[in-house]
Amino acid sequence: MMVLMLITLFHSYQSDLFTVNTKNFAKILGLFSLFLITFYLGTRPVSYQFGDMLTYSKFYNRIVAGETPIVTKDFLFNYFLIFCAHIIGERIFFFICAVIYIIPCYVFSKKYCGSYWYFVFFIFIGSYMFWPFGTNGIRNGLGTSIFILALCFYNRKVVMYILMAVSFGVHSSLIIPIAAFFVAGVYKNPKVYLYIWAAAIPLSLVGGGFWETLFASIGFGSDSRAVDYLTKGNAYHDHFAYTGFRWDFLFYSSFAVFAGWYFIFKKNITDKFYIHLWGIYMIANAFWILVIRANFSNRFAYLSWFLMAPIIAYPLLRYKMFPNQYRIIGIVLVVYYMFTYFMYLKG
Repeated sequence: MMVLMLITLFHSYQSDLFTVNTKNFAKILGLFSLFLITFYLGTRPVSYQFGDMLTYSKFYNRIVAGETPIVTKDFLFNYFLIFCAHIIGERIFFFICAVIYIIPCYVFSKKYCGSYWYFVFFIFIGSYMFWPFGTNGIRNGLGTSIFILALCFYNRKVVMYILMAVSFGVHSSLIIPIAAFFVAGVYKNPKVYLYIWAAAIPLSLVGGGFWETLFASIGFGSDSRAVDYLTKGNAYHDHFAYTGFRWDFLFYSSFAVFAGWYFIFKKNITDKFYIHLWGIYMIANAFWILVIRANFSNRFAYLSWFLMAPIIAYPLLRYKMFPNQYRIIGIVLVVYYMFTYFMYLKG
């Protein structure tokens, strides 16, 4: 990824965005990165290093051995897993999951940014938590990717709603971005989204653990693990757990907040889809801010973070806004990816 980033940055200073040369460059690097990340992610070993992947593997192999599981939640994912366990090996299953996780990002990028899809796709796969939710929080990751696929049918409402329902069936936490989608569809004033997001910060600071307890008490997602994440600290004794007010996560979230604010209010972007997309992000991210102290706060944050790539890149690749726009895109990719890299080094 670092090499791709540097190559892209170098090329952005050697060419103009709206040229055949750049389109060919984007196509070559795009296809390379698509196949690279798909096979790298899909052929990883089954290991405890990937967190819940080992849990999925054990569950999968129990079914292969003849056990009949009782499914009580996330029905589509679990029945999909059970179906696969009867016909294919676990390695193929994890590869299929990787394909389902990655392809919607490609489809979205290609649909909305055409020949320049690589730049959006790079931000998708270079995002903080993209890798963990493809290897560890697999159900959550698949749910968000199917939601992204649903957005590709924004003008075909029936198909979009069906895919959103599928995303919820894969992981019930997708109720948050789905609810945000409908709220943002009703209240279409982007200033309202900004006020909601800004208000969530002092409410979280003042409310403390009140919000975690509140959402747990109303049966968030009907998921016992989600309730534990909200109320019981490091309930699963995982060394990745970290609680407290995550200023670093909030700073990262602000990238998309600033991008939307800048493009909508300063550059006067009136694209209805983009404004709606920003609204989904702002509302879902505001929910996370309220429960920011929860154990595994990143799992709640990812319910908005998975939309950061299009929010940041969409206007830059659909509208001419700057004299040296390609260079700005190159710099944006560097800044965005370097945050991911430094957070990786931080551990």
